[in-house]
Amino acid sequence: MALAQQVWERSRDYVVLAVLLIIGITIFVSKNGPALRAARAAALAVTAPVEGVFERGAQFRRSLAENERLRMETAELSAEVARLREASAENAQFRALLQFEDSTDVSRVVGRVVAKDITEQTNLMTIDVGERDSVEAGMPVINERGIVGRVVLTSPNYSVVMPHQNTQFRVPASIEALEREGVVRWDGASFDQLTMEYVVKTEPVESGMLVVTSPFSGVFPAGVPIGRVDTAYAAAGRNDYIIHLEPAAPISEVGYVYVLRVRPDPEQAILEARTRDSLRIERKQDRLEALLEQIAADDE
Repeated sequence: MALAQQVWERSRDYVVLAVLLIIGITIFVSKNGPALRAARAAALAVTAPVEGVFERGAQFRRSLAENERLRMETAELSAEVARLREASAENAQFRALLQFEDSTDVSRVVGRVVAKDITEQTNLMTIDVGERDSVEAGMPVINERGIVGRVVLTSPNYSVVMPHQNTQFRVPASIEALEREGVVRWDGASFDQLTMEYVVKTEPVESGMLVVTSPFSGVFPAGVPIGRVDTAYAAAGRNDYIIHLEPAAPISEVGYVYVLRVRPDPEQAILEARTRDSLRIERKQDRLEALLEQIAADDE
């Protein structure tokens, strides 16, 4: 009996609360009168603004999270689009290279440009083929669009290429439509623009004419595109044109190349080198003789 009394004393408050809740819920459900509806409406009128504030806060947080998710998705899609564009450009270049390969029987090896310095006057490129691929210094480098440069240094797995966008580069050239010879170089000033000289100014040079490698190049096979005529003018005091060309293969766009495994005739190269050395010696002797004559005239 004492135990029951102790249990009752401990739990009576909870029992009373439960009974009152049941009575309240019963009245609330069964007695939906006008007074109760009015009380409910008044309660909703008081709590609705507060609920609206919390709801707007929740919506704002959801909007921030949604915006962050959309920004991340946009960044991922932009990166994917960039990758697809790069892949598409590489595929187009590969297709062009394959078409070019079918059009020539010269021994060659495909190389990928792995480093490119196009910020100086002595620009250079590095490709991922070298001595193990039978690449040697002096070999011409082209792509499916035209000349790129020539190999100047090799290692077992890499080669350094002097591109046409280098002030030390020279190549004998011919205006295809006129069959007139000249020399193409880069003046170091205008990027992606070459200069052709030694074409007499009486020739009818026009914009758009194709300039190709000359049969007398000694490095490049004849007929490889170099560029197209952009402008031509005769500078004061000169009898030849200064012709500006748009390169057929702009260095800024070169990604894959062919190294043509052709070697100049060593006998011809030695003879030409000796001739150039002999001419240099003769010019030095002429200058020395002129200087001695000048000194003698001053003494008199």
